[in-house]
Amino acid sequence: MTKFLKSGVFILSIIPFVFIMYKIILNKLGPEPVKEITHFTGEWTLIFICLTLAMSPLKKITNLIFWIKIRGMLGLFVFFYATLHLLTYIGIDYRFNWSPIIDDIIKKKYIYIGFSAWLLLIPLAFTSSKKMMHLLKQNWKKLHKSIYIIAILGILHFIWLSKTIFFKPLIYLVIIILLLSFRIKFKKGN
Repeated sequence: MTKFLKSGVFILSIIPFVFIMYKIILNKLGPEPVKEITHFTGEWTLIFICLTLAMSPLKKITNLIFWIKIRGMLGLFVFFYATLHLLTYIGIDYRFNWSPIIDDIIKKKYIYIGFSAWLLLIPLAFTSSKKMMHLLKQNWKKLHKSIYIIAILGILHFIWLSKTIFFKPLIYLVIIILLLSFRIKFKKGN
């Protein structure tokens, strides 16, 4: 039953990618296609960060281990959509022209923060397997707690990028604060 449910979660998680590919292939991205892809993949990265952070509280509330079993997969989708987001920026927007990309990373705080968050995701993605859990033991938990920092950096990236329209980023900020506060509450309760 769990394998069936995990397969369902995987299929649901890949739908945004299929949707954006559909829009790309049929040229339905609107007047600013690069901006559309960048925002779409960035927002789905935040959605998957929120979903990943929600798994531990859901396990505590429902007492179902299923939430923990899919947390790793959701975390890998955070990396997947974040990487698509980054590749859109460096590959499509700047065509791998490294000089202006490095200049942006140095001079624009929202790009610096976003890039930093992506760099922090790399070790999480490469250590997400059960084999790495057993190999790293307690260090695995310490390493994977950096998702909290990544979540904060991700929301700062979105807020600083928005400049004038703060409503959507603030919704994500509230969700992330609530999810992080659940972690603090549950830690104190144990």
